[in-house]
Amino acid sequence: MAHVITQPCCNDASCVAVCPVNCIHPTPDEPEFATAEMLYIDPDTCIDCGACIDECPVEAIFPDDQLDARGERYLQINADYYLDHDVSGGLVPPRKQPPLPAGRELHVAVVGAGPAAFYAAEELLRHSAARVDMFDRLPTPYGLVRAGVAPDHPSTKNVEKSFAAVAGKKSFEYFLNVEVGTHVTHAELTSRYSAVIYAVGAPTDKKLGVPGEDLPGSIPATQFVAWYNGHPDFADLDFDLSGERAVVVGNGNVALDVARILLTEPDTLARTDIADHAIERLRSSQVREVVLLGRRGIAQAAYTNPEFLAMGDLPGVDVIIDPDELILDPSSAAAQSAGSLDSTIATKIRIAREFADRTPTDGHRRVVFRYLVSPAELTGDGAVSALRCVRNEFTGAEGGAVSATDDTFTIETPMVLRAIGYRAVPIPDLPFDDARSVVPNADGRVLAEAGGAPLPGVYVTGWIKRGATGGIGMNRWDGQQTARAVLADFIDGTIADPTASRDEIPALAAGRGAKRIDGAGWKSIDDAEKAAGRDAGRRRVKLVRIDELESAAAV
Repeated sequence: MAHVITQPCCNDASCVAVCPVNCIHPTPDEPEFATAEMLYIDPDTCIDCGACIDECPVEAIFPDDQLDARGERYLQINADYYLDHDVSGGLVPPRKQPPLPAGRELHVAVVGAGPAAFYAAEELLRHSAARVDMFDRLPTPYGLVRAGVAPDHPSTKNVEKSFAAVAGKKSFEYFLNVEVGTHVTHAELTSRYSAVIYAVGAPTDKKLGVPGEDLPGSIPATQFVAWYNGHPDFADLDFDLSGERAVVVGNGNVALDVARILLTEPDTLARTDIADHAIERLRSSQVREVVLLGRRGIAQAAYTNPEFLAMGDLPGVDVIIDPDELILDPSSAAAQSAGSLDSTIATKIRIAREFADRTPTDGHRRVVFRYLVSPAELTGDGAVSALRCVRNEFTGAEGGAVSATDDTFTIETPMVLRAIGYRAVPIPDLPFDDARSVVPNADGRVLAEAGGAPLPGVYVTGWIKRGATGGIGMNRWDGQQTARAVLADFIDGTIADPTASRDEIPALAAGRGAKRIDGAGWKSIDDAEKAAGRDAGRRRVKLVRIDELESAAAV
């Protein structure tokens, strides 16, 4: 018997540290970890100790004899990874914590309350001399775990338990509903904390850059996702779901999330923590088909294999793939012929071909995957009614570069969602690299300019640090790296002690109109949402308006 990692894997890598035989890969120390879709257990090395099961925050690991029919597919996915990867070494040794200077306290402000923020805070609070105050402009913490993770993925949201444990430490305080730049300035933070870590993510979307993109009916997936997840900034949006077809431009996991929400039966979604206003709107939806457009080929598709595989499990939904579009770029085709194609890509191709071989069922809804297709123009009289597309072809012998052909076609649709990536926005008083959509930094230390000197005491982590790539697991590594930079600088004396007291922050924020929500206030919100959820047979019922959240916090 061996253990198996399944779809909910969040790449948190807690399991790696407790494995006594180093059978879980890639590890955070391996280059591939930064781009890994999930982690994998080597069935030939696993000794069935079960240590990883208790450590996994999203309950993704099972003994192979306890897998259900869906989980059994991950036996092969885990094993296939080790066709071209080695397992070596033994137990991953625990990292020793460097001692902090005696008699000094390290006060750190963390701006943002998503995964990278919490992982940085967790690393800092391993030291008894460290103290963390976490700021967020929203009344609720957890960032995209609350407002981005799809509601039909509740196991992924279990990582909140780890964050709650961090927030429960006596040396941690919440400053929720407090906006840095409005209620307290950057300068006021840097004078009251030895270090300020920005973990503000990437809240906007990338543009298609084609004519008609600004027509009504052309929608950023970032807004649609935030809407159905109950983000207060987007709760009052409305979407026209009266058409039978929607098109999603992009082929990453966000694109799959959008397609799944549009095609899943509302009664099924109503058992999740999806926002009530979204369920009400989806009950009247006429969408029967979602078309996903990928600019390149199946080998370059950005969605992960677990999410791709799960699309085939949606009740009443057919996955439609034209086998003639499953074209490989020259280098992937050569690697496949030589038997050296990367196992993750090989699995993706295998899944796609299995989908292509399926026979559609009359009356089912449809999710259609298109490859080597780009949007060229959104057209319509006052609103989107069609999307003109162009077919692409691979260029050259290396990589997956494509160029447009003269072959175009039109898809009739009133709804086009762009899901081609997130972008960060500049932070007041900090430098910003607009081309890379990041704050210039070296291992999290903010630089005055790219390649310049560090700004003492100012740091970044998460997507604002490295760009909008990677999920929870990568954010853990990233947050830890930034925290270690803070600790190293504090030990080396390159960051100074505060010149004013952090105890002044509550009054400063309140004087500018902030209605701060502390840990007790968030607990009241959390309790109220969960209580409403229990009454409705759901995980929680989200409060989605600021005034409602503030009222719940005051109870």
